[in-house]
Amino acid sequence: MSATFDVPLVLGMMRLHEARDLQDPERLADWIEARLDQGLVWFDHADIYGDGQGEALFGAALRRRPGLAQRVRIVTKASIITPQRDTSGYAVKHYDASPAYLSAAIDAALARLGVERLDHFLLHRPDPLMDAEATGRALDDAVAAGKIAAAGVSNFLPEQWRRLQAAMHQTLAVHQLELSLGHSAPLFDGSYDALLRDGLTPLAWSPLGGGSVFEDRLGQVLTAEAEAHGCSPGALALAWLRRLPGRPVPVVGTLKPERLEALLQAPAPSLAAPPWYALLEAARCHRVA
Repeated sequence: MSATFDVPLVLGMMRLHEARDLQDPERLADWIEARLDQGLVWFDHADIYGDGQGEALFGAALRRRPGLAQRVRIVTKASIITPQRDTSGYAVKHYDASPAYLSAAIDAALARLGVERLDHFLLHRPDPLMDAEATGRALDDAVAAGKIAAAGVSNFLPEQWRRLQAAMHQTLAVHQLELSLGHSAPLFDGSYDALLRDGLTPLAWSPLGGGSVFEDRLGQVLTAEAEAHGCSPGALALAWLRRLPGRPVPVVGTLKPERLEALLQAPAPSLAAPPWYALLEAARCHRVA
């Protein structure tokens, strides 16, 4: 059975390969241990993050300090082929959800990370050419082999994940989607309700809109509300997300300890409906109907 996301946020590793101060395995091991001591145990990877460099750096740190491997929880993703990784001769970005590719991706992630099992393995993007039955069998087989604890999806629409789920014995556990004050469309097009109905745990990528939530009128309203609630604007933006049914878990990309500390501030009191809607109105520049 897969571990649960009983944490305030997941640590996104997309820029790990760019962090010069964390390239040394010993320093990265210190950073990981400090996050674990904060109760932040989940780390989100993908094979395209630095073309595998992110996973490799993380794995080198775990090998330097083996006790950490038992404490961390790993999410990783695959199915995107960048032009640089396309060996077909076309140098075209595309998706690949074939059993051969996914099985190789799982084995490669395990080797780079140096762990015995991935807690969650997600299809990074839906592949229109996916043979759902074959892909479903490959994911079921990976669970049965003990290589992954659970499978999930990212950036899928409801009928896309349902087609895959119908071909599987295991239950899809997670859906990672773009969701923030700056991107609230899933709350109004039915897709967020669909993932809750289907029992998928929501993980919200880009929960701060790449910093856009701090700009313009939304930034002004967010700052004022954060002062009223005794927390940082970033913490309030995450609290806005966590106020939703299903309590989506933000996947936060910053690696700076001081920024993470600010994001962990809890607003006091918890966000009530009126300020929640006031922030939504500022983000959308119009009132709800």
